Amino acid sequence: MKIVKKISNLINDSKNYHDGDGKLIAVIFIILIFGLISLSSSSAVVAYAKFGDAYHYFKNQLFGLAIGLLAFWFFAKIDYRTWKKYAFGFLIFSIVLLILVFIPGLKASWGTSRSWIDIFGYSLQPAEFVKLSFLLYLAAWLEMRKTKLGDLHKGIGPFVVILGIVAFLMILQPDIGTLSIVVGISLLVYFVGGGKTTHIASIIIFGLLCLALLVQLKPYQLNRFKCMANPDFSKNEICYQTNQSLIAVGSGGLIGRGLGQSRQKYMYLPEASGDSIFAIIAEETGFIVCCLLIACYLFLFYRSYVIAKNAPDDFGKILAIGIGGWIAVQAMVNIGGMVNVMPMTGVPLPLVSYGGSAILAALSACGVLVNISKQTRVHNT
Repeated sequence: MKIVKKISNLINDSKNYHDGDGKLIAVIFIILIFGLISLSSSSAVVAYAKFGDAYHYFKNQLFGLAIGLLAFWFFAKIDYRTWKKYAFGFLIFSIVLLILVFIPGLKASWGTSRSWIDIFGYSLQPAEFVKLSFLLYLAAWLEMRKTKLGDLHKGIGPFVVILGIVAFLMILQPDIGTLSIVVGISLLVYFVGGGKTTHIASIIIFGLLCLALLVQLKPYQLNRFKCMANPDFSKNEICYQTNQSLIAVGSGGLIGRGLGQSRQKYMYLPEASGDSIFAIIAEETGFIVCCLLIACYLFLFYRSYVIAKNAPDDFGKILAIGIGGWIAVQAMVNIGGMVNVMPMTGVPLPLVSYGGSAILAALSACGVLVNISKQTRVHNT
């Protein structure tokens, strides 16, 4: 009862609040609604072929979205500074989540990746939740050590060790796509928290060297870079998804074939409702709508920047820029893979791709961002 009462007090304590960032909330829901429409179209063929119900994936997404919206409301109501008290717990939680995928009876494989677990028949991807839990830990840690980040033993050293532990567990899965997002977010918030650019550059160089070694040890990872450099390399096998994605994007032209008129979703393009949904969006709605979708992600990041600039403390500033950076960078990584300017990584398009874990984690983070916006020093402009 004490816990329930404490949570109730946190939710109802709004003496220092003003209205949340309406523009941020609007763009989040624009992306969500557009995502549902796109998912309904992109998933229909595969859903009917597998389950005899063209709306099977759409219904599942609605269920995941409902839970995600509850999480969004919950995190938007609770004072974001509350999470600072449990920072170390979030670090432990992150590590435990990443270890779960190796436990017999829980672990589930998908292709070459072991980044899923099965709980009562439902699949979850723990790494999606690590993006938020690890970010909450880093934001509190960076605020506490902002004057010591240049110190090897109290700043950059522990940061590298902690990030290295998380990175190692993700490499073991392996989930290089999610790892790239987590490392990118970590370096972004390290910089915002007062870290030195020389340290960041050193970490990036070391990370690239490790990536070069990893792709040599894992041939299928190296093949992704080969496909990016030359899509005609193993056109019908290794680079099949890359080529089908490029066909879909190219077929859309300026205004698209029309909603529901994709041809690639007829079992040609793998993961049409998941990682590859942007290619179907491009085919059906065309270049103009795709540019508007990208603009929505960039606008979301801009609003997070405005919120960070006016946040009442460093914890809020770091969290806000980290959450906005997470969603924007992940969107660019996903889209970059679809148009072949980056290797395909298997990360979902935020708030759009099919998947309950991804949408729950992203909406929880957006809820935290909205709560920060309610407590900015000035009303957001």
